Amino acid sequence: MIPIRPFQFQNLNGLRQLAETRRFKVWLLDQFGVLHDGKQPYPGAISTLENIAKTGAKMVIISNSSRRSSVTIEKVKGLGFDASLFLGAITSGELTHQFLQRRDDPWFAALGRSCIHFTWNGRGAISLEGLDLQVVENIEEAEFVLAHGTEALGCADGTARSMKLEDLERILELCAAKGIPMVVANPDYVTVEARDLRVMPGTLAAKYEKLGGEVKWMGKPDEIIYKSAVAMAGTDVSDCVAVGDSLHHDIKGANAAGIESVFITGGIHADELGLNGFGEVANSSFVQSLATKYDAYPSYVLPSFTW
Repeated sequence: MIPIRPFQFQNLNGLRQLAETRRFKVWLLDQFGVLHDGKQPYPGAISTLENIAKTGAKMVIISNSSRRSSVTIEKVKGLGFDASLFLGAITSGELTHQFLQRRDDPWFAALGRSCIHFTWNGRGAISLEGLDLQVVENIEEAEFVLAHGTEALGCADGTARSMKLEDLERILELCAAKGIPMVVANPDYVTVEARDLRVMPGTLAAKYEKLGGEVKWMGKPDEIIYKSAVAMAGTDVSDCVAVGDSLHHDIKGANAAGIESVFITGGIHADELGLNGFGEVANSSFVQSLATKYDAYPSYVLPSFTW
């Protein structure tokens, strides 16, 4: 058996040495785990963004957030980032909304109008306004499942009823038995939230596939979100670099799209890499092993989004 050669990546102390080469005209930036932790910006992230902008590069947020792009821009603005530095944001929630609204894609054109809706409660429900959808609670009436969140079941009157993950999974079993498809508007399995990890809709979608259900993944690692971001920037993939903290989503997705990538080790993989504090450097052999495990290979590796 031929041994697999370790892949090559470059360790960086900060992004300055990469940004100042001006090699990349467009930076595709993940938000949670890179720019902020959901509650506050990471140390140095705001100034790093400003420094990258000074090199003349364009920046686009690409996020598996189930919320619309405008909400994402307002979120980073509220955390102290200069929103004018971003060309815009492409989110899973925005793509899902557009595809459900336009129905010009054959797969979406074939979907019905009645859906079981998994949404958020404590984090704020997702509006389906303008989509001409009928939210139903009776699985017999549902034509597809729409997963925006993991905290609640959407009700016909527009409210949401809190539910435990196990209860949502039981509903999924019934939906899978009926053979209806699922649209997942946030493919993340977990996300960073103030140092804790929170279960995301991708976890439910993965379970649905195991149950034999059909899932349309509307974000990373599917190349649909990268294509949209590259189109927004009006450039080619060779001019782009993607920055993210998830090997499975950010790095694997960049690999599939043919885009070079920067892996931030201090995000959702911090515990797996044995990291205890912000800015701590990961052991290169640990990074090699983890990247091989996820079959996702970054071009560059550094502890945090710092200059």
